Amino acid sequence: MKFVVRLLAAVAGTALIAALSGNEALAQSARNYPDRPVKLVVGYAPGGLPDTVARVVGQALGERWHQQPVVENRPGANGILGAEVVIKSPEDGYTLLVTDNSTTAINPFLYKKLPYRAKDLAPVSMIARAPLYLAAHPSFPANSLKEMIDLVKANPGKYSYGSSGIGSTHHLCQEFMDATLNLQITHVPYKGTGQSIPALVAGQVAMAWSAYPSLAAYVKDGRLKLLAVNSLKRTPAAPNLPAVSEIIPGFNFSPTIGVFAPAGTPKDIIGKIASDVAEAVKVPEVVTRLTNLDIQPIGSTPEEYAADLRADDERYSKAVKVSGAKVD
Repeated sequence: MKFVVRLLAAVAGTALIAALSGNEALAQSARNYPDRPVKLVVGYAPGGLPDTVARVVGQALGERWHQQPVVENRPGANGILGAEVVIKSPEDGYTLLVTDNSTTAINPFLYKKLPYRAKDLAPVSMIARAPLYLAAHPSFPANSLKEMIDLVKANPGKYSYGSSGIGSTHHLCQEFMDATLNLQITHVPYKGTGQSIPALVAGQVAMAWSAYPSLAAYVKDGRLKLLAVNSLKRTPAAPNLPAVSEIIPGFNFSPTIGVFAPAGTPKDIIGKIASDVAEAVKVPEVVTRLTNLDIQPIGSTPEEYAADLRADDERYSKAVKVSGAKVD
């Protein structure tokens, strides 16, 4: 009997030592992270909001890590292709996803079949938030949000708007607005703002939603005009431009950009990345570059980001239902 007790104690002690050794190894891994280049996968084309944020903040992370991250664009299917790359990657923090809230807050409600589940991705940090602006071609008769609403109501189905694709934030934002105000505007989906904004500039559609980086040059030289913003409040960059929430209380479809890791990535490494992102977005040069593009730097903890994503789930599930959008 005493032998059995001693044996059990020895086994328990060995297990404890192994657990402690494992924890020590994880901590050491986090301290040394990264010891090689990190890949930042962006599920959208170059030039869009997620890509812009990844490149600006990635440069600051590279200075902290002494390893410049590699931004890899995998556009297609509303960010699904990029997410699929990341969830199939090793759970070691060296392949991360930089994406908007479509990945976890829209796609699960939009697609009957997805190659991933929201729980396959571990939230690391919200990097930034940026409003979308409703831009119009100069030939569009309306010059304000109110004029646009009155014009569309008087001419149902006459005008069109471009989006970044079916189920994109741009699409759901307009469809929720249309359903609430009883507007009839024809939806023309494109493959990202890299296509929708040039189409708008060419006059192929009357309106389109986009983050400011894709609009700035065209607005500056008069090839586009702004009608509204989709954030909860007016923005410092355009204080005279009305927010849709002034007409539809609580309206807020301002996209967030965040970083995810494959589920199963050690918490110590996730915590290290989140802490480094929070510091990177405070770098004066990063703050200046982002705010000049009307992008608000955030830098949150994994827990804070997860809570924000849960709130997005509720808001966007309603928008998908209202839009009737489904992708098989």
